Amino acid sequence: MGKEKQHVSLAVIGHVDSGKSTSTGHLIYKCGGIDERTIAKFEKEAEEMGKASFKYAWVLDKLKAERERGITIDIALWKFESEKSVFTIIDAPGHRDFIKNMITGTSQADVAILMIASPSGEFESGWSKEGQTREHALLSFTMGVKQMIVCCNKMDAKGADYKQDRYDEIKAEVGLYLKQVGYKIETVPFIPISGWVGDNMLEPSTNMTWYKGPFLLEALDALKPPKRPILKPLRLPLQDVYKISGIGTVPVGRVETGVIKPNMSITFGPVGTTTDCKSVEMHHEQVVEAIPGDNVGFNVKGLSCSDIKRGYVASDAKREPAQNTDYFKAQVIVMNHPGQIMNGYAPVLDCHTCHIACKFTEIENKMDKRTGKVTEEFPKFLKSGDAGIVRMTPSKPMVVEAFNEFPPLGRFAVRDMKQTVAVGVIKETLKKEKTDTGKDKKKK
Repeated sequence: MGKEKQHVSLAVIGHVDSGKSTSTGHLIYKCGGIDERTIAKFEKEAEEMGKASFKYAWVLDKLKAERERGITIDIALWKFESEKSVFTIIDAPGHRDFIKNMITGTSQADVAILMIASPSGEFESGWSKEGQTREHALLSFTMGVKQMIVCCNKMDAKGADYKQDRYDEIKAEVGLYLKQVGYKIETVPFIPISGWVGDNMLEPSTNMTWYKGPFLLEALDALKPPKRPILKPLRLPLQDVYKISGIGTVPVGRVETGVIKPNMSITFGPVGTTTDCKSVEMHHEQVVEAIPGDNVGFNVKGLSCSDIKRGYVASDAKREPAQNTDYFKAQVIVMNHPGQIMNGYAPVLDCHTCHIACKFTEIENKMDKRTGKVTEEFPKFLKSGDAGIVRMTPSKPMVVEAFNEFPPLGRFAVRDMKQTVAVGVIKETLKKEKTDTGKDKKKK
């Protein structure tokens, strides 16, 4: 049966302490993704450290540093199954320090679960300018995650008390913002849950009989199967590279387009290194191929961990291999910048798993965001609310693609001053090859 199930990657996002890891750990446990004995062990360890309420969170937070600090630092991958689907959970950190990891995680997801702490004061803190809830929702949409489930969590806690009016208040405020960001709000379920107690996780809650919508697992099973661009050339942005004793170098990441198989000749862009793929693994099991949406590790011949790194892109050496982009043109929308963005501005771009400073070399025009009509050629600056076409130059070798050809590698967030200041899509990529006329030539 397993083969017939659809595979969906979930990113669990939201403000720090909204209960992401606890809810996710509880879900994995209840769906049989982890056994009773391990949970009991986690419970005992957590109690010894005086953190009994963290037992489900520890399903995901395996790193010692995370346990001691009680926050999620790295991205954990876990799987569980329902009758209809196999889910891979990407538990993304909510802490501001770790926003880079959150972007990387979300860029690999089909669906986002936005976790919101419902008690009074907690929701307001996450929703404020200093909180991460809004930014995470915006980044999810930018990174191409068009399906979302909102969980109003901690409904059992004091300050939420399983009350409908608190749920209605949060739903109204968050719903309005998600609509502004671009989500079709009528397709977004808002589910009142308790990740700790288990309300509305796997069955309807008896504590909130006023709620008539789906419980969490029901909403997950109702998700539309993601479109899988199998026929396109392979693009697999690297999330990490591991050295595994007895096996060798194993890059990991999510297949975005195309297919990866054992014995394929693989080229890593932007460096152009080519080698053979020896084996492909998913969830510690060898597979004969991996398709878009699959999170995989694959063993490569003759390369060390220092030769390849996060942000590189694995591709088929024989079919349109991924290449370095010298510069590119992008449509940029400025969301939240305190001043003016001028030529020469060089913030960090987050594009797929890459985090690289890129210079706004030339702002070519300013346009109306709704109609797309050009309102000014070569403006002096762009400010919050403006949109325009910008020519951009990466500070280091980088693989990006035109959005209409490879969407996951063609959208980005612009980050500066520890916040997302703009978002964009890449219109075309260019290389510094000279034609007979001496002009730059567009990369095919």
